[in-house]
Amino acid sequence: MAKESIKAREHKREKLVARYAEKRKALKEAGDYIGLQKLPKNASPVRLHNRCKLTGRPKGYMRLFGISRINFREMAVKGLIPGVRKASW
Repeated sequence: MAKESIKAREHKREKLVARYAEKRKALKEAGDYIGLQKLPKNASPVRLHNRCKLTGRPKGYMRLFGISRINFREMAVKGLIPGVRKASW
């Protein structure tokens, strides 16, 4: 389980990226790289980190489902994810 402070930091970065998305796009199209450098560092989408929606775990993230591999496995065994069968785990 990730710390609440780390989750809050990630959420803050997501909001900052969304706020500056249009401005970043316009500056890139214009080729104004000096203007891009003046934007906040955390406004870059590269600085975002994928985290599990349930636990906040940063590693073993499955992009298609938005959860970590551990939660995926637990949910699959319980039958909560349709179309997934236990093979040889």
